Amino acid sequence: MSLAERFLVIRRDPHSDEVLARGGDQEAHSILQRTGFVHVHRRHESYHRVPTGLAADEETRLATDAVARLRAVGYPVHCSPDFDTDSLHSHYEPVGSSVAHLAERIRQATTSDEVAGILVELTAPADGILDAIKEVLGAAAEFHDGLGGAQDQHTAARLRHLSEVHLPAIRADLGHTRTDLADRHAPHPGRTVCTQEVPDDEHERSAVCACPPAPRPLPVPPPPAAGRIRR
Repeated sequence: MSLAERFLVIRRDPHSDEVLARGGDQEAHSILQRTGFVHVHRRHESYHRVPTGLAADEETRLATDAVARLRAVGYPVHCSPDFDTDSLHSHYEPVGSSVAHLAERIRQATTSDEVAGILVELTAPADGILDAIKEVLGAAAEFHDGLGGAQDQHTAARLRHLSEVHLPAIRADLGHTRTDLADRHAPHPGRTVCTQEVPDDEHERSAVCACPPAPRPLPVPPPPAAGRIRR
């Protein structure tokens, strides 16, 4: 991603008087939302704003904190003078990064057994990731039940629908996938573990392993000849 795509502007909008943050990539958006900003996605634009109903000094504190956290991980941020700071707040490791690490392990896996063992982290009963998500959805539904409004009851019902209908479908599909992989006991044909051994019949004397050579890049076709200019 280019530097221009990482650049952010955080300022108080002169028309709406809202504190807005524009620009940045997905990591920057994650930092903004973890700092307290709310994501606004419209048909022709996407930005972040502070929650409604905050006092001006709380808005300033939140925006200043966002500037410090973004700059701490290298984002160039242009901001209103009220939000400028020399502080660099440390950015804690988000919980999702440990789950995303499972994807990297799958990308490096060479056998079906390895991937089956990784997928069980999602599907395991009682302490798997999907069970933890179900707990979070249930707790959020209970919270909305206690708020008392008509819309709150609708939100609680929707959260329970996600927990009781959509999540079990995901669990079932992943469970079948894991079972199939666990029973297959097969190496991935496109991924091999390098043994760092060279066979006796290798004709390349400088080779350090038996892995096949990388494929040659396809030749780039020449540009079409320019047509003769007609007079």
